Amino acid sequence: MRLISWNVNGLRALHKKGAFGFFLKEKPDIFAIQETKADPEQCHEETRLVPDYHVYFASSKVRSGYSGVAVYTKKKPNEVKYGMGIPKFDDEGRLLELHFDDFIFFNVYFPNGGGGPTRLAYKLEFYDAFLAHIEELRKKGKSIIFCGDINTAHEEIDLARPKENEENTGFLPEERAWLDEVVNHGYVDTFRHFYPTKTGAYTYWDMKTAARERNVGWRIDYFFMSAYLLKKTKGAGIMPDVYGSDHCPIFLDLK
Repeated sequence: MRLISWNVNGLRALHKKGAFGFFLKEKPDIFAIQETKADPEQCHEETRLVPDYHVYFASSKVRSGYSGVAVYTKKKPNEVKYGMGIPKFDDEGRLLELHFDDFIFFNVYFPNGGGGPTRLAYKLEFYDAFLAHIEELRKKGKSIIFCGDINTAHEEIDLARPKENEENTGFLPEERAWLDEVVNHGYVDTFRHFYPTKTGAYTYWDMKTAARERNVGWRIDYFFMSAYLLKKTKGAGIMPDVYGSDHCPIFLDLK
């Protein structure tokens, strides 16, 4: 079973570039995308009605062409929830929660902390609310998988220029501390589980500076899972050769 996550930086733009064909060719069991930047009715039919897939969108209610997530899944979930039940977070269309027999799957586009102190505070509040939400489910005996653009590089190994970015959002101590907390609660960064010391492994590059060609990037896209599920995990990785966005896809393979 293959799960793929990708911040597409605009689903309509991705389709226009022909890059949506990546998904149609790969045919993963679950395809989770972030930053759709569109309501479903604004998207091409090919991206809304995909044969053999159930498709779910959560779109922004506060601003057109902003944020948004979608999930394509071969297996129909037992239940789908749109957000965490907190309007100030849910109205930006950042989260889909799909309940399956063996696990609860979250596709999340976590906020960016840029734009000043107010937005950073919003990001950190979202972080805390999300962790509290999944912890509540875990304590009820549920296994969790969550993926998406977390918008923070966890350790120095996760970005090309850590020293230069110590005071920039995406690598601030308080942002990184939340990822420490996630790990301390028993959730596993699946990529680092398989590649604990791998360097130069990034998922995002700044397009304005042609950073991708020089691999001056950040690893800010993740698959995390309950430790219990590791026994059902075959592998995880990054797909840096797939273009179409300023991010590349990442994958998780389950038995």
